[in-house]
Amino acid sequence: MTQAVDPGALLAWVRGERAAFVAFLSDLTAMESPTDEPERQRPVQEYMTSALEALDYRVVRHPGRATGGALLAAPRPRERGAPLQLVVGHTDTVWPVGTLAEMPVRLDGDRLSGPGTFDMKAGLTQMVFALRALRAMGAQPPATPVLLLNSDEETGSPESGRLVRRMAKRVARAFVPEPSWGEEGLLKTARKGVGTFTVHIRGRAAHAGLNPGGGASAITELASVIRRVGALADPEAGTTVNVGVVEGGTRPNVVAASARAGVDVRVATMDEARRMEAALHALQAETPGVSLEVQGAVTIPPLERTPRNRRLWAQAVEAAAALGHPLGETMVGGASDGSVISLFAPTLDGMGAIGDGAHAVHEHVLVTPTLERTALLALLLMAPVDPRAREP
Repeated sequence: MTQAVDPGALLAWVRGERAAFVAFLSDLTAMESPTDEPERQRPVQEYMTSALEALDYRVVRHPGRATGGALLAAPRPRERGAPLQLVVGHTDTVWPVGTLAEMPVRLDGDRLSGPGTFDMKAGLTQMVFALRALRAMGAQPPATPVLLLNSDEETGSPESGRLVRRMAKRVARAFVPEPSWGEEGLLKTARKGVGTFTVHIRGRAAHAGLNPGGGASAITELASVIRRVGALADPEAGTTVNVGVVEGGTRPNVVAASARAGVDVRVATMDEARRMEAALHALQAETPGVSLEVQGAVTIPPLERTPRNRRLWAQAVEAAAALGHPLGETMVGGASDGSVISLFAPTLDGMGAIGDGAHAVHEHVLVTPTLERTALLALLLMAPVDPRAREP
């Protein structure tokens, strides 16, 4: 893969850091950091800052207005004009403060459990130990590693998204150590895009017994909308539609004057995203006397297997083989910052921990294979930079 680092020696070094890795991840997990409590991000950010500054990184905090903000870290000694490579993670979790009382941090053999271990405090730990490994090897990556850690990824990166896009436009490639998929630790080389739509329906109220013909039922129209929206799904193309929220009416004896439907859309390609947006916004009311309005869009793009992403995937397969481990891939329905980054730069997602239970009570990391993935991240940071990286 590269003459600068011996894969076997790199893997041996990472395995030798097992106890330190477990301690670091355990410390991070013990710092509960739900997205909706911005002040809870500071301990995690300070812990990561200390670890990165020890590697001679300069860490800049970008404060948030409604979130815990973000950290951007780059090496202090930098080669001018050298390309950049981005490693992206998030400090927030979905778990509320107090979860540790029911889900304590616990090491049982090779299994480290606790809220946020898998998604994605193990990924943060991998970043630090991959950089430590390269420093121990005396290796100089061909592109300067820059780290971006936000605190609002679990809610779609509403504040940090601008910073994510800005950095994505500047780098030659990006690695996202979000959790891998399944027992085999499949990389997430494709993710579905996500759209949220709301259908607002206005009818005309009337007494259901005395004057039913004088009304125009928004709920009758809602039933039609649910049927028509569901028909837009295309499973073969990877497009799913879910009407997850319905509201309408006031009383059983009143013809409903208003109704609403909340729709979740998942798409595998931007072509499908555009088709779904056009179809949903083209919906027209079928019930006489009723009007209909649709709001929303596909706001999180799909992560597609573009040519430049496939070239980066090929480098990952080669690096994994050099470490003695096969590598597989998959598509998932959930989104990450990698989906946005992929619009601008080659991106590999799902490079993080091997384990299970993201957002679930059995959340855990398997330490041994996660250490191997840490070595893979380090080796990929040493991979040659693709001269076609900025091409689509």
